[in-house]
Amino acid sequence: MNARSHREVRQQQRGIPSVIVDLVLKYGSREHDHRGGVVKYLDRRGRQAIEQHMGRDFVKRYSDQMGVYVVQSATDGRVITCGHRYARINRN
Repeated sequence: MNARSHREVRQQQRGIPSVIVDLVLKYGSREHDHRGGVVKYLDRRGRQAIEQHMGRDFVKRYSDQMGVYVVQSATDGRVITCGHRYARINRN
């Protein structure tokens, strides 16, 4: 039996490429979710940093998939889940 993590299952179900998750973890802004996790997402600064490092063509190719969020554990930093952003990130 193949024991996959919750993140891997959700990532496949939601059609989010691994390269996008890695970019969100590296360049994304972070907000605490007040439930023991940290939500990371790409804002304008993150997209500009990706464009500087990866090139404009890369950003154009993946621009429709950059509206994702990744939730990490606040204690050990492991990725819990990821998904598409349909609402604003709560900054309270």
